[in-house]
Amino acid sequence: MRVVFMGTPDFSVPVLRRLIEDEYNIVGVVTQPDRPKGRKKELTPPPIKVEAVRHDLKIVQPENLKRSEDLQQVLDLEPDLIVTAAFGQILPKALLDKPKFGCINVHASLLPEYRGGAPIHQSIIDGKKETGITIMYMVEKLDAGDILTQAKVEILEEDHVGTLHNKLSVIGSELLSRTIPDLIEGRLNPIRQDDAKASFAPNISRDKEKINWEKSGVDIYNQIRGLHPWPVAYTLLYNQPLKLWWSMKVPSKKQADPGVIVAIEEDGFVVSTGDETYIKVTELQPSGKKRMSAEQFLRGAGSNLTVGTKLGE
Repeated sequence: MRVVFMGTPDFSVPVLRRLIEDEYNIVGVVTQPDRPKGRKKELTPPPIKVEAVRHDLKIVQPENLKRSEDLQQVLDLEPDLIVTAAFGQILPKALLDKPKFGCINVHASLLPEYRGGAPIHQSIIDGKKETGITIMYMVEKLDAGDILTQAKVEILEEDHVGTLHNKLSVIGSELLSRTIPDLIEGRLNPIRQDDAKASFAPNISRDKEKINWEKSGVDIYNQIRGLHPWPVAYTLLYNQPLKLWWSMKVPSKKQADPGVIVAIEEDGFVVSTGDETYIKVTELQPSGKKRMSAEQFLRGAGSNLTVGTKLGE
């Protein structure tokens, strides 16, 4: 059986590795083109390309599968099965119809909840206690194909995007390993998604990164961990961006306007919110500086910070 794998970021790597370990005949790995990264804008290959090179697999990097020449590169691989995991482009019908066993996708949510590109972020931001992996058939509509298999994962109070991402990528690879044999042998009964129950998790926009201190302390805590370690929540201090990498929830009965610093302690400072759960900032990054602990900040650039200072302005 000729298998084509399509993926791009770190999330995809354990999935590709599992296909290799399971000794499938991977005839091609399709990923996004190399992109400029970092301050120096150096052309950088996506993580899946790095992994594919390590295993001497054929690599295809189409700019846009809607272009006939890019699409033909993938069709020429003559796949019997296409497996995708966070590839980053919607597959055209000509490609979806090509493989004998179809195109299946490893998606990081319990569909139909959180269709889209940021399901891990959104599940934490929304304070969910559970998420999971769905393996589904791909269709032209975003993440709307029939469900083949699912696995649930608990979201812990201390989880953030990084920890949950790693857990889900491993569980996704394990679920895929169990799913493909049943798919090939016709032992699965695909379940149609209920569109009425669908919710969406689009890619994180800049406005979603900014903290609104009028929200509850729990919501703000979830926003900070739901954007850690990328792209990172931020507020304004003296009208300059201040990234908040990590925080703690602290109970308070003090009455203060949302966003006001109400206490400065050795290892952080406490900020008022829209309710009685306040936020203690413990790790941050001032504009133009490196990530640091709040303790380091208060001994250096933030040594002039005072109780009563208002964030977000």
